[in-house]
Amino acid sequence: MRKRVRPTEHSDGENVSSSFRMQKKTTVCQEKKGLASKFWFWVKSGAFALCAIFIMMPILEELPEIIRQRVYYHRIRAPFVFDLSHPAELELNHTINMYLEPEEGISLGIWHTVPDDKWKEAQGKDSAWYHRSLKDGSPVIIYLHGRTQTRAAKHRIGVVNVLSSIGCHVLSMDYRGFGDSTGKPTEEVLTKDAVWLHRWAKENSGGSRVLIWGHSLGSGVATNTAVRLMEQGVLVDAVILEGSFKNVQMYWPQNPFDRYSSKIKRLILRDEVANDVIFPNDENVKKMRSPLLFLHSEDDHLTTLRNAEQMYQAALSVQGDKRVRMVTFEGFLGYLHMGLYKDPRLPAIIKNFVVTTEEMS
Repeated sequence: MRKRVRPTEHSDGENVSSSFRMQKKTTVCQEKKGLASKFWFWVKSGAFALCAIFIMMPILEELPEIIRQRVYYHRIRAPFVFDLSHPAELELNHTINMYLEPEEGISLGIWHTVPDDKWKEAQGKDSAWYHRSLKDGSPVIIYLHGRTQTRAAKHRIGVVNVLSSIGCHVLSMDYRGFGDSTGKPTEEVLTKDAVWLHRWAKENSGGSRVLIWGHSLGSGVATNTAVRLMEQGVLVDAVILEGSFKNVQMYWPQNPFDRYSSKIKRLILRDEVANDVIFPNDENVKKMRSPLLFLHSEDDHLTTLRNAEQMYQAALSVQGDKRVRMVTFEGFLGYLHMGLYKDPRLPAIIKNFVVTTEEMS
């Protein structure tokens, strides 16, 4: 007969103790696995970070140039395949290409277009003839273009033809890093090169009047140049601002991508590129004492008419309406930011300004 043995108090205690030891052992194992898992997580994360840094180093080294490209768009060319040393291929058959060196190691690509009434005489002529022609007494206009592309862009050639048609010599310069000019663009060197070109034009034109035309970004270079020369005791004969902006911060954030990228520029590069790009037209026009003409389209989609009007009022309060003028073009004409050269009234407007400012000299 099988006897049933009742568990004693002692056996109950042993079972509880054994269960506790097993649970404790399991907990210790789990803690060890957790520590090991965390260890390998950080090892993997560290290895991934090192690899990422290794991969990103070349990109980080090029970051200033990448951001500079977002400021100036100087690597973009149009026409895409064109030899800038042959302007006649773009029907500028009264234009010669030249390379000038503002400093050692820097070469600037520049077109010299003679007045339209000299185009027949200009056929087949060499650089020496063009150089001598600068001294014929005709006004000389330095054309400072906007960001992106080169001096061969369609709208820029359009402006050059307008200026040539009213009897002016035109010097169209590609900034450093643009077109076939060497170097890298910054606000300081763009201004420095424009000052140098103005001095070169004065010295080589036999005392002719030298005006500056600045479009878009070029308006910032133009006003910087006028102020810099004034500080050196030189008064620019006249300045024309087409599609100008108050300062580069007002120019950048015109679309969502530029608004975002402008914050990144200032955040990442700070003094190196972003905060070093100002082009303070709004402050410069208050300092300038040169006759000033604003040209603006009502439908300009990049630089608002309101900004131009505010700058006009600021300049007007300093120099008066005899030396400061503004001409706006109706929005329904569809000129936007780069089409003012199409307006049939433009040649007469510019010629009148050039003539009247000569009387002020």
